[in-house]
Amino acid sequence: MALSVFGLGYVGCVSAACLASRGFPVVGVDVNSSKIEFLRRGQTPVFEERIGQLIAEVVESGLLTVSDDPARAVLDSDVTMVCVGTPSAPGGGLATRYLERATDEIGAALATKDSFHVVVYRSTMVPGTCEEILIPRLERASGKRVGVDFGVCVNPEFLREGSSVRDFLNPPKTVVGESDERSGRQVMGLYDGLGGPRFRVPIPVAEMVKYVDNSFHALKVGFGNEIGAICASLGLDSHAVMDIFLADTKLNLSAAYLRPGFAFGGSCLPKDVRALMHTARVHDVEVPVLANVLVSNEMHLRRAVDQVIALGKRRIGIFGLSFKPGTDDLRESPMVELAERLIGKGYDVKICDANVALSRLLGANREFIEELLPHIGQVLTDDVDAVLDHAEVLIAGSREPSVVAAVNRAGAQHTVVDLVRLPGAEERRRREGYVGLGW
Repeated sequence: MALSVFGLGYVGCVSAACLASRGFPVVGVDVNSSKIEFLRRGQTPVFEERIGQLIAEVVESGLLTVSDDPARAVLDSDVTMVCVGTPSAPGGGLATRYLERATDEIGAALATKDSFHVVVYRSTMVPGTCEEILIPRLERASGKRVGVDFGVCVNPEFLREGSSVRDFLNPPKTVVGESDERSGRQVMGLYDGLGGPRFRVPIPVAEMVKYVDNSFHALKVGFGNEIGAICASLGLDSHAVMDIFLADTKLNLSAAYLRPGFAFGGSCLPKDVRALMHTARVHDVEVPVLANVLVSNEMHLRRAVDQVIALGKRRIGIFGLSFKPGTDDLRESPMVELAERLIGKGYDVKICDANVALSRLLGANREFIEELLPHIGQVLTDDVDAVLDHAEVLIAGSREPSVVAAVNRAGAQHTVVDLVRLPGAEERRRREGYVGLGW
């Protein structure tokens, strides 16, 4: 399988060299003549660990060549990998001019090619770019149809500058978004023998993955720096604190808490974030990442309220009231807050939670309900049938088996708002009257 690589910056140069080192004939294409000349002489146009030696080897072997003729590069290859830049546009959006230019050149070449060809976009681009902008341009320029006459894949890279050769050969994961099964299989085959989990997914999912990764990396840097600033103001060794934090791979460095769902609550998270924020303010430490954690949580609660309002139905049934499954703790439960807001807006609400019985509410729980929802006795029931008979809209706020069972009994007259992604949610979403929040 022969490849052509459009764009020979960090990503393109490293990808071309590494693929050539794995035995694939590769031709590199770039509008910058200096880069072409560097590579033609077996020299690297970018500074990167191991890249100089690798390029010298693959150029000498003939596996990596360069060209200033994009049409010939496409005609002489089976797969074209697009690695051009996607800088920010004014206002922060994505500038697609380099992608569009490369796409038009590739499409024009495909118009004269008889065999099936796969175009692989490795450039970072927001979801929708490929299907809404690039594939139509390819079809228009080539006069052919995607998935029939040529294939398109999105193959995001996870390369860190300074260690990108190492990252290419030892990837954390490999992701291929595919227009068709044949193209996805062919592109994934480029990475056979490399480690890490492998995912073949719809094109927009592959586009989104890179943004999720980089945004989380940025969030981690900001979080670590803000914790460091607070620790310094208290005279604490921030690295000693974070060493303990990082040692916890069950809750901290793990999948825990990272699944999209509903807002957080309970007796710990909200109050502890507030306390840390107060400590920062007392010591005149600005911590905008931490300052917006509760703001973000509030916005997610509002999304749920707005989603119910948008349905235009007045009778609401809520399954799950405590702040998380397996407890009757109602303190700062986002489900209680959601119920309170809906009742305050005049909605006719009934609530069922198998773990909560008004007669058993004690201490902080009773005080919390009496303050926030004093009329809880009128809306809280342990009768699932009463809620199903009453409601036009069913809100699932828990993954408890009793909630799953109740939602499974929903009829065609019910709209289900799933805040927690119940088991089987993907299958449920194919039916009319089932909506999720944040997923």
